[in-house]
This record gives sequence, structure tokens and C-alpha cells, in this order.
Amino acid sequence: MSPLRRWAPLVIWAAVIFTFSTGWFTSDNTEAIATPFLHWLFPSLTPDTLSFIHHIIRKCGHLTEYFIFGLLVLRAIRAGRPGMRLAWALAAIGIVAAYASSDEFHQSFVPGRSASIYDVMLDTTGGALSQVAAGLFALRRRHLEH
Repeated sequence: MSPLRRWAPLVIWAAVIFTFSTGWFTSDNTEAIATPFLHWLFPSLTPDTLSFIHHIIRKCGHLTEYFIFGLLVLRAIRAGRPGMRLAWALAAIGIVAAYASSDEFHQSFVPGRSASIYDVMLDTTGGALSQVAAGLFALRRRHLEH
């Protein structure tokens, strides 16, 4: 597999994450969309409950976007080689943590956004979970082949 085919999806996804870190996706902006929709789905919920659900959705977004990022990092590192190696997973987690840190640093300069070590930890957790999932998938596949 060519380096471009290996790394291009990762670079594109990194650009998506970068876009999520802009002023377009501040909590206030996403809340203006999510809260009316959630209120439509669940009209009996209080404003505090709707705000809490919005917060949870945003944090799940961190886990999900970095879970995907972690899988794409692993794909690029593996370079089409079969199986799973601990070194690949650890390298992927390190790259995820570094990108998450740089993303939060970027947010510190965006009006309406702030940097959070807790978000870096959440993002890194998403990347680590992707490596666990990939490892379990590789183990299952190896078990089924034998």
C-alpha cells in the first residue's frame, strides 16, 4: 500500500477534528442546535437536564472522533502488514495523545473555546480504546483462522 493511501485518510480526519475545534463548534453553537432537537424528542426534560445531555453528547464526540483517529493511525502504521503488535498500538496511542494535546492548544487561541487537559485525557482514552478494539479483533480473527 502506498504511503499516500495509508496516510491520506488520517490527514483528512485530522482536518475534520481541527474543524471541530473552531468557533463553529463551540458549546454555545452546538447547544443552539442540540437543545431544541432534544427538547422536541423529550419535551418533559428540564433545561438543566437538556444541558447535561448536550454535555454528554459533546464528550462522547471526543471519544468517537479520537477512536476513529486511533484506528486510522494504526492503519497507517501497520502499512498493510497483518496482525497486531503492541508497539503499533503504543505508537498509535502516543500519536493520538500528541494530536489531542496540539488540538487543545489550538483551541486555547479560538474565541469561545478553551484548552482542557480533561479533554486530552478523554481523546487519548478514545484512541486507546480503538487499539484495544483492534487488538481484540485481531485476536478473534487469528482464533477463527486456526
